Amino acid sequence: MPATLLRQPNFPALVALTWLLVALLLLLQHWGQTADTLLDTDDAMRLAQLQTWLGGPGFLSGWFDLHQARMQPPEGYDTHWSRLIDAGLAALLFLFGLFTDGALAERLMRAWWPLLWLLPTIAGMAAIAWRIAGRDAATVALLLALVGVPAYQQFTPGRIDHHNVQIALTMLAVAATVWSDRLRWGPRAAGALSGAALVIGFESVPYLAACGAAFALRYVFDRDSAADLRAYGLWLAASSLAGFFATIGPQHWLRHSCDSIAINTLAAVICGGLVLAIAGWLAHKQKLTRMVAIAAAACSTGAVLLLIEPLCVGGPFAMVDPAIWPAWLGEVREMQPLLAVFRINPLTGAAIAAFPAVAVLATVVMLGQRDVRRDSGFLAAAAVFALAVLVMLGAIRAYSYAIWFGMPIVAAMALRLFAALRLKSLVARLATALMLTPLALSSGAITIAHAAGFNDKDAFDRPASKACLRTANFAPLAELPPGLVAADISYGPFLLALTPHSVLAGPYHHLSKGIIAAHRSLSEPPEQARKVLTQVGAAYVMLCGPRPPDGLVEPERGRSLWGRLQAGAVPNWLEPVGNGSGQAFAVYRIKP
Repeated sequence: MPATLLRQPNFPALVALTWLLVALLLLLQHWGQTADTLLDTDDAMRLAQLQTWLGGPGFLSGWFDLHQARMQPPEGYDTHWSRLIDAGLAALLFLFGLFTDGALAERLMRAWWPLLWLLPTIAGMAAIAWRIAGRDAATVALLLALVGVPAYQQFTPGRIDHHNVQIALTMLAVAATVWSDRLRWGPRAAGALSGAALVIGFESVPYLAACGAAFALRYVFDRDSAADLRAYGLWLAASSLAGFFATIGPQHWLRHSCDSIAINTLAAVICGGLVLAIAGWLAHKQKLTRMVAIAAAACSTGAVLLLIEPLCVGGPFAMVDPAIWPAWLGEVREMQPLLAVFRINPLTGAAIAAFPAVAVLATVVMLGQRDVRRDSGFLAAAAVFALAVLVMLGAIRAYSYAIWFGMPIVAAMALRLFAALRLKSLVARLATALMLTPLALSSGAITIAHAAGFNDKDAFDRPASKACLRTANFAPLAELPPGLVAADISYGPFLLALTPHSVLAGPYHHLSKGIIAAHRSLSEPPEQARKVLTQVGAAYVMLCGPRPPDGLVEPERGRSLWGRLQAGAVPNWLEPVGNGSGQAFAVYRIKP
């Protein structure tokens, strides 16, 4: 903790107060929703994984068993999600279970888990702002977070997947990186947090790589930072190795992956960390020699990764079956480029781009100052933010990262704006800062786009499909004799978590066989679909809402089993099961 922070004991309290206000507002807004739905497929799948673990043979004996037998039977599905999050959820569930019944304890666990991770996220963001522009910028950053509604998407009560944990760990890793030239423990913290984030998931790899690059480049231009590079590299390698053995069972030690922690990715991270540590230990006087050492670290990391698994040269989805792209993956909303979103949903695109665009402008303005261009802390923060924007342009799933990394830079620019406008009073500064908040900018962008005549053609929010995600609507399905259900893969995790049934697949790219079978069972004409259903041993066919299978267009849509059932033309080999007028799902039993 920096000495300046110790002399300002009220600032940690201000951080805690900001978090508490945001948490309470989110809880009041979304508490009812936690009883109504599991919110998202990943949240449902996480709950199903937790249920399987806690209902298994034992807490410790099932630690490495991530097998989900009821998904894509008979092979099942081995998830690659970290058991560490399950452990945190289980601990929170146990804590709430001491005071209330099981159902309410689970609901409280799902509500508070994401809110707890919001605290380190806000703290890390404020720490970055403090480092690059001082305490006043950190205070403005807290105001941006307080009115940062678009940034709360992954912290909404009910979000128990891994995204909020990844954002928090990545934010803390970046904060430790930008403070590393002023805090002795900063490099160690940055390395340890980076390794922990990699164990949780790989979505934050670009930003963690930027942290490593920041240490490496600072060493190239400043030989005195050799000890920082050495500490960072050693702690990165050690934490990654510890996380691997803590979460990956012996039966999967030799498994390869391009998008999660595995033997090939672990070897690459350890190699990179150790070579960086060796470069820092040598601390050569010549800048060219230091540059060669850093280049050797980068090359050896990539070489180890590709030598063990050459397919990874194609990126994180290189090992994915190409057949699932038209059947599902190519249609995933969060994977769409920002430009594609603008074409179909200009209002949504404007809301997504508004705050990052202002943050880009703020970055350019700040870099116009000579002292800022020489500040390694600001350059590291700006580089991470720039990467988040580039990733967001390619896939809007990086939107949350772009907002959180942009807040410190906008806060720093706000101070320059106050000075330029000669704003002295607190009211004037507060009013100006409020105009720069994510909520104000996104709302303003939507208003301007709407006034210009733009409208979303395919709204992200589909009211007609909300009933398909309501927990209560799965109760009639849970009463049917257990069997394999053929349905849209989006409902797979909900069926696992809320019913005793098995499912063909879920929206996860390692389930190619099940995804293709589920897609064909609904998109093929009835007789062909019957053959697919017979081959997989399905007992039920389930439909919900007006959304057709991904990639299915006319005239094939009308001829498909999904189209015929939507039109009320039920084949004679199917029989309706309890399809009352008040039920959200249309369920059909497959006749022997």
